[in-house]
Amino acid sequence: MRIALAADHAGFALKEQVREYLVSKGYEVEDHGPAAADSVDYPDFAEKVATRVAAGEAKFGVLVCGTGLGMAMAANKVPGVRAATCNDTLSAHFARAHNDANVLAMGGRLSDEPTSQKILDVWLTTPFEGGRHELRVRKIAAIDQEHHSEKSE
Repeated sequence: MRIALAADHAGFALKEQVREYLVSKGYEVEDHGPAAADSVDYPDFAEKVATRVAAGEAKFGVLVCGTGLGMAMAANKVPGVRAATCNDTLSAHFARAHNDANVLAMGGRLSDEPTSQKILDVWLTTPFEGGRHELRVRKIAAIDQEHHSEKSE
């Protein structure tokens, strides 16, 4: 399974740990940067990962910034992306099970390496439950379509 990964400067150290962990678990990881902990703008990196996921070129995306919040906000601007900020295993479980999230955002200032590994394990192995949640995910997609499609005038 291919996972697109990126961070900003506040999430750089955790991104490096996440990449190593995912590779050790057998995942194919696309590291979209940055290559160092120098100050960068998180929307640039969120867009790279979100675009890969939306295009189906990566099954999932993982983003790391200081809190995970900014990355999720930026990623969710890409049509087809359902990014969820999860800094604990319970939110990771429900983001996948109920919301079919395809991008995980975490906070480098909020999660240490062992916690992030637990979050990743839960998030990557929890299947979408479908059923009543499918209708809700379709409604999210409809909102996305309505506000992102070019309108003919």
